[in-house]
Amino acid sequence: MSTSFPPRALHDYALLADGERGALIGPEGDIGWLCAPGWHDDAVFASLIAGLGVYAVTPQARHVCGGYYEEGTLIWRSRWVTGEGVIECREALAFPGDPCRLVLLRQLRAVDGPALVRVVLDPHADYGRSFPSRVHRSDDGVWYVNAGSHRLRWQGAQAAVARGQGLTVEILLKPGDHHDLVLECSDSPLPRTAPRAEPMWSATEEGWRRAVPALVHTIATRDARRACAVLRGLTTRGGGMVAAATTSLPGHSEAGRNHDHRYVWIRDQSFAGQAAAAADVPDILDAAVRFVSERLLADGPNLAPAYTVHGTPVPSPRELGLPGYPGGCSRVGNQVREQFQLDCFGEALLLFAAAERLQGLDDAAWQAAELAVDAIAVRRQEPDAGIWELDSRPWTHSRLTCVAGLRAMADAAPTHPLADTCARLTDAILATTSATCVHPHGHWQRTPDDPRVDAALLLPAVRGAVPADDARTRATLACCRRRLAYDHFMYRFRHDDRPLEETEDASLLCGFVMALAEHQQGRPVAAHRWFERNRAACGAPGLYAEAFDIARRRLTGNLPRAFVHAALLETAARLAADE
Repeated sequence: MSTSFPPRALHDYALLADGERGALIGPEGDIGWLCAPGWHDDAVFASLIAGLGVYAVTPQARHVCGGYYEEGTLIWRSRWVTGEGVIECREALAFPGDPCRLVLLRQLRAVDGPALVRVVLDPHADYGRSFPSRVHRSDDGVWYVNAGSHRLRWQGAQAAVARGQGLTVEILLKPGDHHDLVLECSDSPLPRTAPRAEPMWSATEEGWRRAVPALVHTIATRDARRACAVLRGLTTRGGGMVAAATTSLPGHSEAGRNHDHRYVWIRDQSFAGQAAAAADVPDILDAAVRFVSERLLADGPNLAPAYTVHGTPVPSPRELGLPGYPGGCSRVGNQVREQFQLDCFGEALLLFAAAERLQGLDDAAWQAAELAVDAIAVRRQEPDAGIWELDSRPWTHSRLTCVAGLRAMADAAPTHPLADTCARLTDAILATTSATCVHPHGHWQRTPDDPRVDAALLLPAVRGAVPADDARTRATLACCRRRLAYDHFMYRFRHDDRPLEETEDASLLCGFVMALAEHQQGRPVAAHRWFERNRAACGAPGLYAEAFDIARRRLTGNLPRAFVHAALLETAARLAADE
């Protein structure tokens, strides 16, 4: 069945998310990726990575595809123009989501002229490797499907036919008519009473109204609100925000980099919290502070770089044996669990400082902050994997991020007993790093024995590790412009002497950081140019992956990437100060 809906370029996919899980929907109305009941659980629709399983609503007539999000939500409207008129399918995961049961809402609409659509429901457990064990229809026309541990209930397709390729039905609508389809999925018994579409839609609309503020104080407000909706859609009730909704989508096909990002990275969550503080979105900030605090209180100096949304260790990587997305593979789990990343402690302190300035920290968060400071004191000389998760080395970015975090905490609460400790530790780390990690040309270099510049070195200065007018800050910014920039896109670092685009794709996170760096230097025109250039590097639905292939104008990497949306949101808020 997946061959009927081949994978598309990533810029064609939209995201449906309810906080507890997410689905990718293609232009033909095909949901080819959905894990249940939670983000990193098995997929029941896995055609995105060449597994079985899809749920599609597709016009039967020749058509042109399109779609759009309703403002400030992740409610998507697939839209097709045919020779007979216009068809829409309103789509959403009921929001906010139930951790144990998803409800997927689809409402067909014959907007202009009649609509004839074909609907296919073909769920398969275990990333498409397990076939349904039981399919039956009740007397009232509701379908029940058991697929592995998943139990599904499907309303609105009474006339569907069960065949070897799942359940199929054709639906004909007269002009102006609409038709609801409601799919539930759980790994526990479903409620006795099936949900009705209308109240579920009303609750979802109200949920998004509450979750995404107007953000009128930002530039590019529509995009800022969409970024906010994405971050909220990726954040669970427990506070954990997954780094992306997908696994194994290649970051650069020639390099073979494929990762599973359906977990919570401490750094990414801290980025999102700081963005939320800048844009005044307290719900996202509170969630970040809560999750990061809980992990620090549990693990202290042994804080892992990433966790599952439940706060448990990330599973080790394993291959599924599927063909994967073109240029990728089918890997789940992540080797990050074996790494130490020092900058996570600094990012956590930057998060706590932002929250303290805006609304104050509770006792648990202050205790977590003290643990982060103690961890930096004990582990600051250890090699770590760094922000790009490479070989363990004394990365300059990691040390400077700790300096920024310590300084921010001391400034946010100067009378707190922790402030003096932060100040002393700041001076010690900065002195050592300055003595060993400044290039003869005056810019920060990647490590004591690696003289290259790295775009990540822009971020500590933006966060206040050293002043904006410090010679090293300005030299690093100039060197990044000269060595790592192309057409207002930014690459992370030079791998070797080859052209930048041959080794990796442009980093959208670094592009937005460049905008923040130019803004900090008092160059608003340059800042806005960087912002607008990278803001345009999205797909048709307005979603961002981790990277952008400049030559081919395509997104690469897992989708949507949370830290890119966080960077857009923060930059939109900070640049608004220039308006």
